[in-house]
Amino acid sequence: MLRLTAALTTALTAVLCAAPAIAQDALRPQEQLRLDRFEATAGDALLQAFQSGSADDLAALSRALSGTPQVAFDEGLAGDWSCRTMKLGGLPALVVYSPFKCRLTFQGNGYLFKKLSGSQRTTGVITLRDGRAVYAGVGYVAGEVPPAYDALPPGFAGDGTLQPDVAVFERVSNQRARLMFPAPVVESDFDILELTR
Repeated sequence: MLRLTAALTTALTAVLCAAPAIAQDALRPQEQLRLDRFEATAGDALLQAFQSGSADDLAALSRALSGTPQVAFDEGLAGDWSCRTMKLGGLPALVVYSPFKCRLTFQGNGYLFKKLSGSQRTTGVITLRDGRAVYAGVGYVAGEVPPAYDALPPGFAGDGTLQPDVAVFERVSNQRARLMFPAPVVESDFDILELTR
């Protein structure tokens, strides 16, 4: 009887511990595949950017990628940020945009992120997944009301006004960070959103 009780307790504990992680942390397979190819996608896009980008754009790209990543989450990250999009790969191979407004809101186990200005926006959550900080969100055209990432239909790949976004988040300091989007749905091969304040 004791063995049966112990076995049932162990099994029940395993189910209770495993279920929330799957429900809360699962990425859709297509975004997980983009993350799995992160390094290869970044390398190809960077080669294109450095082969034909302008001197000013390359200097901005170098600044955005400089600095050693620190522990991803710190409550000091909360607040408003200036954020600048850099699109790498494709035609043209490097485009650096003017700064926009973004906001990070601390939520205990991660951050809610919103790009607040510009015609292309994104909103979602940054959490720890497999040892790195990962952003899962929805990109949208200004004026649209985006659904939450976990409300996207299983096969949805984007429709011109909404698209699934996935990125790796790196904090350099409480004044500098970056979101790096492998194989974004729109326009380029790799996007970097540089955050400064």
